[in-house]
Amino acid sequence: MRAKRRGTIVGASALALALAIFIFTALQMSVLIGEAGAQSSADPQAGVNVGTTDPGAGVIRSAGGSVRPPANAETNAPMEPGVARELDLVDQMDPAKAQTPLVVLGPNSDASIWSAVRHGVQGQVSIPDAKAGQLVQSFGTTWEWLRSEKGPLFVWGGYALGAVLVLLVLFYLLRGRIRIEHGRSGQLIERFKPIERFGHWLLAGSFILLALTGLNLLYGKELLMPLIGKEAFATIALGGKFVHNNVAWPFMLGLVLVFVMWVWHNIPSYIDLIWLAKGGGLFSKGVHPPSRKFNAGQKLIFWSTILLGVSVSASGISLLFPYEIPMFAKTFVILNGLGVDALIGFVLPTDLSMLEEMQYAQVWHTIVALAMIVIIVAHIYIGSLGMEGAFDAMGSGMVDRNWAIEHHGLWVEEVEGRKGGHGRGTAATPAE
Repeated sequence: MRAKRRGTIVGASALALALAIFIFTALQMSVLIGEAGAQSSADPQAGVNVGTTDPGAGVIRSAGGSVRPPANAETNAPMEPGVARELDLVDQMDPAKAQTPLVVLGPNSDASIWSAVRHGVQGQVSIPDAKAGQLVQSFGTTWEWLRSEKGPLFVWGGYALGAVLVLLVLFYLLRGRIRIEHGRSGQLIERFKPIERFGHWLLAGSFILLALTGLNLLYGKELLMPLIGKEAFATIALGGKFVHNNVAWPFMLGLVLVFVMWVWHNIPSYIDLIWLAKGGGLFSKGVHPPSRKFNAGQKLIFWSTILLGVSVSASGISLLFPYEIPMFAKTFVILNGLGVDALIGFVLPTDLSMLEEMQYAQVWHTIVALAMIVIIVAHIYIGSLGMEGAFDAMGSGMVDRNWAIEHHGLWVEEVEGRKGGHGRGTAATPAE
């Protein structure tokens, strides 16, 4: 019965995880689409009717105002060889209407055709590659801006990375290194088994490589290339791309291992509220809130890593197999059906070309990766420089008993209770 109950809880946790990923993705994409919409140009079909038989249907609009050819412009191609070209006639308009869009006569108007082409109209081609029917992919301009030197990914990503580093430095200067209050006892308790440490370091090591190579793709051209030159940067970028594409698989394997091994220990409980209320004892000396194997802060790190890791892996797989695994159009259909469009104030686009799918995947991949880097940097600090004795847990797997009591007192009671109690010397091992 215990195994059955545990299986039920794990299954429910997995379902909750999937729901959390769904909601998180929806909120983040709403922000992305909102910014993209603000930068995008006008609707390509707004007032442009290419190929219509109604000579008065083509109303042309542009960001700079009305567009029309001169009154004597020759824009219509001859219907048959040897037939003289006919002239487009532009309606004579009242001066008071000079600021309104003008009507251009002629289905073959150059202005009408090229306005539609510029805004991404999809044509037909006789070759198998249907994407060739779109001469100008207008969302590409937005995608380029998003990741440019002045775009939000570059700028706000840099702000986030800089902010977490500044906060950690300030925390260290004000709080210092969190010491073992009662000193080392000389007795050790096994904190993590070898398989647990293997899963952790597989995930951590692959993530560090992915983070470094990914940051180089986003910031290297602007920050690194001026320092080392184009040739050296090209070599580093090419090698980084190879590493990034191949280390992604160990990262996903580590993510699965960590989830399977630790999900049971990371189910939230009322004890976590006590830990959070006391700030985990991080800001005050002598404060040690109760905690089991993982405290509330570690649970937040765990679920952030799982949620963001699954999301970044999904978009990464889409990028590793371009034009084969579209995800965003189908996701947007579901979100619109759930009423997210009413919540955010606009309808998420559901008719995306394969190229647009790749661009959305690349932008989303970058957003999630930056969020993960910010979180993991804080985790690395507290697990190494920030807290005495913390690194031992993942280094040797053995931690000092006093450290364990101060930070995971309830877990120590559970371990010693299962092994017959500390008094008999079965739970703790003398340090050599």
